[in-house]
Amino acid sequence: MTHRISTITECSVERTIVRTLHYFELFSYPLTEEEIWQFAHCEAGEPGAFVSMEMFREKLQALTEKGAVFQFQQFFQTRHSPEWVERRQEHNRRADEMLPIARRMARLIAAFPYIRGVFVSGSLSKHCMRPDSDIDFFLITHPDRLWLARTLLVVFKKIFLFNSHKYFCINYFVDTKHLEIEEKNQFTATEVITLLPLYGQEWYHAFCRKNQWAWRQFPLMPQRPVQEVSRHRRSWLKRSAEWVLNGRFGDWLDRQAMNITVQFWKRKFSHFDDQTFNVALKSRRYVSKHHPMYFQGKVLKHMEGVMSDE
Repeated sequence: MTHRISTITECSVERTIVRTLHYFELFSYPLTEEEIWQFAHCEAGEPGAFVSMEMFREKLQALTEKGAVFQFQQFFQTRHSPEWVERRQEHNRRADEMLPIARRMARLIAAFPYIRGVFVSGSLSKHCMRPDSDIDFFLITHPDRLWLARTLLVVFKKIFLFNSHKYFCINYFVDTKHLEIEEKNQFTATEVITLLPLYGQEWYHAFCRKNQWAWRQFPLMPQRPVQEVSRHRRSWLKRSAEWVLNGRFGDWLDRQAMNITVQFWKRKFSHFDDQTFNVALKSRRYVSKHHPMYFQGKVLKHMEGVMSDE
């Protein structure tokens, strides 16, 4: 564990601890001391002052002693809900069981044309799996073939996986020329720093370089280790498929795939206003996001309420 925390001033450490706990309590998820430390969030534009790890522990202990924070075993939370601990441990165990499945699925996804990087996102990337959770994937594709790659994966899922999302939820795509996440807030920064790379080591490094803004919000969170993550390689079958789909025919297919998908989404999610649709179902040639539950909006609204109550 590192020995410094980025905050505005020493007196803001308690507020930072409480905000961090509140963020994860939206998911009834208590945190360990180290997790609170790593997820300590700096708002964009905050000046960087530093306090010691000893100061951090002292403030956490003070919050616990005055009843603003509760400790159950090694976990901390602002609510007196000891049942959260057992629930969290159960979710962690389920994540351990799901990770090997995610690795197998990542190898399968990586074999598809134009896929360059495969990362786990969502709850599994945070080592948490509820009974109803899916394995979410964040994918990097070749430029101008994102929608074609996405459509091939969706067709495979519908035919061979009977449209099951449980182990094959492909809900976020970017291409190699547009790795920087455009929405920059606490929710998107949290998702960026917790992405778990399973394929495309070099593209994880490139993604991290393009999204340093997220680590400026979470300066104590290390990047994921990639020693066991394979680099992008193309089999002869993948090279052959990409050769066939290159050129004008592939361009036409990619545009058609995007147009058909977006029109379907607009009919299916007609209850969304334009602003919500453009965030939850962002659709450009270089990005595809399918987040119909719109957790980003819910989380940010929750955090606005937390900050207004301070």
